[in-house]
Amino acid sequence: MSPLSHVPDHWLWRDGPVEPGPAVVFDMDGVLVDSEAFILEAARSMFSERGLATRPEDFEPFVGMGENSYLGGVAKKYGFSVEIESAKARTYEIFAQIIRGRLKPLPGAIEFIERCRGKGLHLALATSADRVKVDANLREIALPPDTFDTIVNGLDVTHRKPHPEIYLEAAKRLGLTPEVCLVVEGGAAPTAAPAARGRTAGAAGSCVASTARLSPRGACPRERGPRT
Repeated sequence: MSPLSHVPDHWLWRDGPVEPGPAVVFDMDGVLVDSEAFILEAARSMFSERGLATRPEDFEPFVGMGENSYLGGVAKKYGFSVEIESAKARTYEIFAQIIRGRLKPLPGAIEFIERCRGKGLHLALATSADRVKVDANLREIALPPDTFDTIVNGLDVTHRKPHPEIYLEAAKRLGLTPEVCLVVEGGAAPTAAPAARGRTAGAAGSCVASTARLSPRGACPRERGPRT
C-alpha cells in the first residue's frame, strides 16, 4: 500500500477543512515510484564495468541525495577515481534499460495526484535526481511531465536534500509563498534547520505526507515510519 493512499482528504486543506491549500509539492522516489533498487543495480553495474566491486550497503548513506553524492560518495569511500558526469551518464543508461516493464507507480500515487488536480491545486515535482532520471521514471509510469506545473530537479539547485532549497525553488516557480505549499516527502525531510511548527504524520514505509509549511529555516521534522 502506498503512503499516499493513507492521506486523508483534510490533509489537502490549510488549517483544517476551510480553504484549499494552493499547492502540493511531491518528492519522486518513495512517493510516486520506488526506483531505489533499480538505481542501486545500475550503479553497481556501472562500477563493476570500471573494475570496482561494491556492496549494496555502500550506497545507503547517500540515498535521496542525488546521483552526484550517490556515486561520488561510494567512489570516495573506496578511493576510486571516477569522472562523475561520465559515471552518471552510464548509470542512467543502464537504469533506463532495467526499469523497462519493471518500474510501476506506487499504489495510490496516480489517484492522489488526480484528487489534488480535482481540488484545483497547483502541483510541483521536486527531486534531487537529475532530469534524465526524472524523465525515465515518468515515461515508464506513463505520467506526462506536464501533469506538474513545474518540475525541479537536482541540477536546478545549489544545495540538494536534506537542504530545503529544492522545495523553496518549487514554490518560487509556482509563484507562491513557501508557507502555502504542502510537501509529500519520501526521503529525508528538508531540515536545514528545524522549525517546530506545522503538523506531520507518519505513513506506511518511509514516506510521509506533511502539512508542515516550508520556510527558509526549513520544515518541521517528520515522524519516521518503518522503512520497507
